[in-house]
Amino acid sequence: MRGSASQPSAGREGVTLVHDYLLIMRGAERTFAAMGDLYTQAPIFTLLYDAEGTGQRFAGHTLTTSPLQRLGLGQSNFRRLLPLYPVAIGRLRLPPSDVILSSSSAFAHGVHVPPGALHVCYCHAPFRYAWYEQARALAEVPAPLRSLLHVWLRGMRRWDLAASRRVDSYIANSQLTRERIKRFYGRDAPIIHPPVETHRFAPGKPGDSLLVVTELVAHKRVHIALEAARRAGVPIRIVGSGPDHAALHAAYPEAEFLGRASDEELVELYASARAVVVASVEEFGITAVEAQAAGRPVIAAARGGALETVVEGKTGWLVTPDDVDSFVTAIRAIDALDFEPARAVEHAAGFSVAAFQGRLSEHVARVLAHRGEGISLQPGC
Repeated sequence: MRGSASQPSAGREGVTLVHDYLLIMRGAERTFAAMGDLYTQAPIFTLLYDAEGTGQRFAGHTLTTSPLQRLGLGQSNFRRLLPLYPVAIGRLRLPPSDVILSSSSAFAHGVHVPPGALHVCYCHAPFRYAWYEQARALAEVPAPLRSLLHVWLRGMRRWDLAASRRVDSYIANSQLTRERIKRFYGRDAPIIHPPVETHRFAPGKPGDSLLVVTELVAHKRVHIALEAARRAGVPIRIVGSGPDHAALHAAYPEAEFLGRASDEELVELYASARAVVVASVEEFGITAVEAQAAGRPVIAAARGGALETVVEGKTGWLVTPDDVDSFVTAIRAIDALDFEPARAVEHAAGFSVAAFQGRLSEHVARVLAHRGEGISLQPGC
């Protein structure tokens, strides 16, 4: 890794990769890792990087960070400098490339591309706090700071919209994200579902406990799953960590909070779950696919990515979002589900890493071909 240096050569098809920040391995980072495995020689640019937190997953690439790297921020405190990230991403200096392939949940799509390069953005979501979770963002700061945050979010929306106009081609990770790209940016985007390492999982002997795998933050709605399990009288295990851990543990002492789990531990946890609960509304939701790859049913909020990944009545139940009683009913009915582990595994295979890489490679090739034919990709790319 380096903070700045001479320009690295671009990789296969002249691709340079950009991601918001690489601090831990969650869904967006695993998607980006699959991009890196597809374009093995491509240099990577990101705002912040934690080699240990990402398990050295990107060690094979030349990696350049922003000057903010010197501040030593990590997953627990990187949000403190959110106002600086739009400026920092704009100051990254990318090498001459045919294609800049960014992976963005907020800032990466705002990178300035070198002359002659095309910018393809794989969008996990438009910046949620700026566009559709402003109330949540305001609620998370002390009251005296809310007016300042409100002003910043208004400026962030202007910056984000301007950044979107510099992108040549968007890719959405789900139908929900596609709709948001259209609503906020006025852009069309094909859907390429994120990669899931389905090969890592296999059916096992299911146990009695429900399983939740997520970050313990407010918008993941973990309390919905915990309350539903309590009312249904069913044990539940929570994998993950985050700022809401202490409050949730205090409110639901009967639940088993396991903290973060390794990839190897997750394989066993999924396989031994009675069912996996996804109470949040996800743009895509890798957890639901991993559960099915492990041959386990899913109980998920019937909105967002779950509508594309869970087969109602076959690989799980889709229930009313934020309705605890609906989750309770589904938990009690899980044993009556027409569920076959082999069918769930087969369904999950459609979201494999290989499937994702094939679709992404085809899209990048198509973008390059359009450039060669002199076809404009904006705005309906």
